[in-house]
Amino acid sequence: MKTFFGSMLGSFLGAIIGLVIIFLITIGIFAGMVKSFKSKEIHPVLINSILEIKLNHTITERTAENPFNFDLGDNASSRESSGLNDIIACIHNAATDTKIKGIYLNLGDIPGGISSVQTIRKELQDFKKSGKFIVAYSIGYTQKSYYLASVADKVYLYPEGEVFLKGLSAQIMFYKKALEKLGVQVQVFRHGRFKSFVEPYILDKMSPDNKLQLRGLLNSVWGDMLADIGQSRHLTVGEINTMCDSLSISSADEALKYKLVDSLLYPDQVKAQLVNMNRVKGDKKEAENRFVSLDEYRSSFSTYKVATQKIAIIYANGDIIQGDGDDETIGSTRISKAIREARLDNDVKAIVLRVNSPGGDGIASDIIWREVVLAKKAKPVVVSMGDYAASGGYYISCAADEIVAEPTTITGSIGVFGLLPNAKELMEDKLGITIDTVSTNTHSAAPSLFFPLEGKEATVLQKAIEDFYHTFLTRVSDGRNMTVAQVDSLGQGRVWSGDQAKKLGLVDTLGSLKVAIEIAARKAKVNSYRVVELPTQMSPFHKYLSQLSTESGETFLKNKLGEAYKPVEDIAKLKNIKGVQARIPYDINIQ
Repeated sequence: MKTFFGSMLGSFLGAIIGLVIIFLITIGIFAGMVKSFKSKEIHPVLINSILEIKLNHTITERTAENPFNFDLGDNASSRESSGLNDIIACIHNAATDTKIKGIYLNLGDIPGGISSVQTIRKELQDFKKSGKFIVAYSIGYTQKSYYLASVADKVYLYPEGEVFLKGLSAQIMFYKKALEKLGVQVQVFRHGRFKSFVEPYILDKMSPDNKLQLRGLLNSVWGDMLADIGQSRHLTVGEINTMCDSLSISSADEALKYKLVDSLLYPDQVKAQLVNMNRVKGDKKEAENRFVSLDEYRSSFSTYKVATQKIAIIYANGDIIQGDGDDETIGSTRISKAIREARLDNDVKAIVLRVNSPGGDGIASDIIWREVVLAKKAKPVVVSMGDYAASGGYYISCAADEIVAEPTTITGSIGVFGLLPNAKELMEDKLGITIDTVSTNTHSAAPSLFFPLEGKEATVLQKAIEDFYHTFLTRVSDGRNMTVAQVDSLGQGRVWSGDQAKKLGLVDTLGSLKVAIEIAARKAKVNSYRVVELPTQMSPFHKYLSQLSTESGETFLKNKLGEAYKPVEDIAKLKNIKGVQARIPYDINIQ
């Protein structure tokens, strides 16, 4: 009886504590909502307004659903939140909005992929056809921010700032020696001489093949950037490269001398210039009210069209995994369901699959590929590639009627691999932990983290890699109307830029998501249509509670370690790599 009452009391107290915690979390969320909601005044767009674009946030594929217009993140009130879809919509709408007289690019570092920046730049280029002005300003331009700023009519720089143009580079960390010190060996199974995801775990520097593909990729992306900058600033590619190689633009005065910027101004001088260009009369406060942010402007207009016929944009963003996934990962179940819903909806006349993915799980990729094939039989399917659409990202794209990519998109990487860490030495020699096993059959315990694969086991796993690689080649061969041999010559795990992929036949058209939608409409022979976005985004409450339960430790480490978190993250990935992987060779961060 004492035990019964003790258990009952313990359960009761546990329930009470749980309810209190839930109540406190709810109050915290509600308080944050109210605070943010109150702090965000509604700014009507006045006549003679200027659209101010900061891009001081991670550029996601689409703006997160937030019906109360609040953000639960730290320092969120000072940051924009518009996704790439709304950034483009704002610039497009501003071109014909009589209340908007111009655009002010107030730039710092841009935490987004180069292809996303290129997409925004192209939309700004189209905006200039309206005859309205674009002015860019920064305390110091990074290469991505200057690439974007160069499209402006006037490029201004802080008097003590700099334009940090030096060319592109990519650095890869290698963990072979660190793993050896820990007593961990990594067994590698792959097909593709360029499939270099495994190299950081088994080598201490890049292989010649890896350097070859990376150099080609960087040269292609850099060539596109230089061509655009040169055209806008009336400079030759040779002149810009000479500046970079000689580091002759290390100061603001030199940037002005070499015509990379038009004037050296302080922030108040830039604002005064803009007010003067806009011919706004009145006091200073009234002039300041003429600047409208992306988030404010996006809430001032609607892109909704009254039309029965629809074109569905299905966002496939992040690593490809089996299961549901979320807004930052491509879950095979969730994305397949979205494609299937669009296929079965008679009002949806065409599908645009927006792929921004470095790849991932091979089986998950194949599940999504199957849905694309089925959809293609029912209606046009066009793929739009973002910053990445490589390996598994290309796998789910290859069956489409047409593939559209930006010139700087990272794609290809047709190849597969598998990794199996062996921590036997770590457990026994470093930690003093031994493992003993009882099995019913010869290979019952394989694969295991506690001993290496034997000859027969390794042969079986390598065969699985070879079989899946052949399947990958076949999928691309069927989708791109190439022979398997042709695909193999372009595959072997090699990555290509969108520009290179277009020349090789892996991509059909160079352009943005907007171009892909236009192609889809043309293929479906529809003139009047509205765009619907799938899958439905997760609610902000769901995301917040999910982060509390699953990401708090990871977020803490990232915040504390900063860039030093990268090796921890890369080594931790080993435990999540299961089965055959169709994934880009490495996380490419072009600087």
